Amino acid sequence: MMMWTTRLSTGVPRNGAVAARVRRLNRSILDQIGNTPMFRLTRITADLPSTVEVYVKAEWFNPGGSVKDRPALRMIEEAERDGRLTPEKIIIDATSGNTGIAYALIGAVKGYRVELVMPSNVTRERRQLAQLYGARVIESDPLEGSDGAIRLVRQIVAEEPEKYFYPDQYNNPANWRAHYDTTGPEVWTQTQGRITHFVAGVGTSGTLIGTGRRLKEYNPQIQLIAVEPADPLQVIEGLKHLATSIVPGIYDPSLPDRTIYAETDRALTMVRRLAREEGLFVGFSAAAAVDAALQVARELREGVVVALLPDSGVKYLSLELLEET
Repeated sequence: MMMWTTRLSTGVPRNGAVAARVRRLNRSILDQIGNTPMFRLTRITADLPSTVEVYVKAEWFNPGGSVKDRPALRMIEEAERDGRLTPEKIIIDATSGNTGIAYALIGAVKGYRVELVMPSNVTRERRQLAQLYGARVIESDPLEGSDGAIRLVRQIVAEEPEKYFYPDQYNNPANWRAHYDTTGPEVWTQTQGRITHFVAGVGTSGTLIGTGRRLKEYNPQIQLIAVEPADPLQVIEGLKHLATSIVPGIYDPSLPDRTIYAETDRALTMVRRLAREEGLFVGFSAAAAVDAALQVARELREGVVVALLPDSGVKYLSLELLEET
């Protein structure tokens, strides 16, 4: 809360407090991206020794509702600065949802048209949110997943390259740099430099690579844990099974110290547990990250494990997977 230290005499504080307050009130919603909170898990970790702590970074506190706000803003603003993105161009990219919603939100604020190539089986909530912000959604083959969306967007851009700005989130280094500059320092500061393990899912891989590189610079002993689906049939929104997928160009296979392979049923169980035991309703990739973090934590005698939670569960309710049977 702002503290007023100067009494009003002629209606204007002598210290310019009113002007400063107006400037703060008029800031863009985009200024709220980043600086997300971190919470310690307590009930779900009751079986762990007191010397092992597990924390989660809640990225749905970003205005677009996910971790993807960070790289989307960075990719767009870098392109504005170097001239690749101009007012007449349309922002277009392949997305399974969260980055697309972030593009659409940012486009609404900055006045850009946005087109998104999404697999036709993405959740209704993701499609509707993107459209609500004004984006046009182009559907790709659901059986080809995110790789099919990537192939289709490349075809569209190749046919009319001057019409579009294509951030190409899977291959754009601004993706991981956004996390190097923001997420990494936040995690380090919020744990007071005590973090020993960082756990994140691999989709575009920007979160793991950017945050991981920064944390390794702070302390090379920090262990980086990647989370992927156990096989191509384990469908967990936001995660890629790299062995059978188009590998993101920004992915650095030498960086993770370990990969934990997630199963859909375990992620679903963890969604329910986090909601009922910690009051955290998260998405499936977030739940998979927590499940992996607990696997790591149970191997430790002491340590500080941080799992990054990309989004909440509200965009997945239409899947009806959470209904009791």
